[in-house]
This record gives sequence, structure tokens and C-alpha cells, in this order.
Amino acid sequence: MTTTVTYSIPNISCNHCVHTVTMEVSDLEGVQSVEADVEAKSATITFVPPATEDGIKALLAEIHYPVAG
Repeated sequence: MTTTVTYSIPNISCNHCVHTVTMEVSDLEGVQSVEADVEAKSATITFVPPATEDGIKALLAEIHYPVAG
């Protein structure tokens, strides 16, 4: 089952941030697409198992882009 989630990520402040989030999250097994947005300070991620929301959030926190809330 494919899941698409948009996360608010306040630490996204420039195109380098977008690149980092996109590259790191794309490396997770099961992640199909990552669209990070500087202006919205968010990332929309589409994934299938074995990727999970908890795993994605943990990775984002690990690379210093924690999800808000």
C-alpha cells in the first residue's frame, strides 16, 4: 500500500536543505519520491513498506531536520 505524507519541517531554510532532505530520505528502502519545499518548509514523501512514518521521522531528526509537532 502506497502512503503519501506531508511533514512540516521548520529547519528547511534553503536549497541546500532541500537537497539534503531529498537525498537522505530517498535512500531509505521503500521511499518512492520526496518533494521538499523551501517556502512551505515542508516535505511530501511517498513510500511503501518497508519504509514507515516512524522511520522517516527518525531519519529526519537524525539529520537535523525534525518534523514539527
